[in-house]
Amino acid sequence: MSESRHSSAELLESARAGDKQALEELLARHQSQIYRFGMKMCRDPEDAKDVLQDTLVAMARGLRDFQGASSLSTWLYSVARSFCLKKRRKSKHAPSSSPRSLESDSSPAASVVDEGKLPDEVLASKQVEQALEEAIAELEPSYREVLVLRDVEGLRAAEVAEILGIGIPAVKSRLHRARLALRARVAPSLGISPQATSPTPACPDVLELFSHHLEGEISADVCARMERHVEACERCRTACDSLKRTLSLCRSSATTNVPRHVQESVRRALDEVLAGQATPR
Repeated sequence: MSESRHSSAELLESARAGDKQALEELLARHQSQIYRFGMKMCRDPEDAKDVLQDTLVAMARGLRDFQGASSLSTWLYSVARSFCLKKRRKSKHAPSSSPRSLESDSSPAASVVDEGKLPDEVLASKQVEQALEEAIAELEPSYREVLVLRDVEGLRAAEVAEILGIGIPAVKSRLHRARLALRARVAPSLGISPQATSPTPACPDVLELFSHHLEGEISADVCARMERHVEACERCRTACDSLKRTLSLCRSSATTNVPRHVQESVRRALDEVLAGQATPR
């Protein structure tokens, strides 16, 4: 199928009016993001397939009743999250030990450095991708979902808050903790040792400040002071660079393709739903 020139809003309007092709285009347009979210939250391909199928079926069934108070993406993430929570409660493959708490996590990340490569080569390697996925998976679910929605999927903090049913300050608090924990675990794979980013007693908490800066939570004066310090302090400059690179990796990971066998399975389920909707009552 060729790429549609219609906006999502136009497709949504047509789909709500009963246009099957518009609905199918909407489903195809959103399947990758839902599957990616399911993979990162459930950490199991079969569970992610079920989350994708259940979410798209719910979309097909409920689209005519969708009032548009939220964006379609926000609604779909909310639905997908509810299915992920059910999977988490019912999963027979839950890890034997709980993810480490960010409240007391001070252990360094496991090093996956390939000493024979330069940092830029390591950054482009599969090692770094694997390290990122493992680091995200190690986060507690409440922190992982905030980081995935904000830094992988690129949603605004207000949208994340709506999906999770919490306040924006709570979203940002979890996000800052998740970002710093993720950076600590991924840094070795970027060729950055803990010693290279250990601040001196005189150094401000530049990582925390930088994360707050990304959310527009520090003043211009504080930002300027931080920039001057980072320019003069190699350790803090390296630390900030490692956080920037980690978040860049998060954004670049938002390119998941749904496997063909998953698409076919979901398509069969959707065809049954659409056929049932077309049957006169």
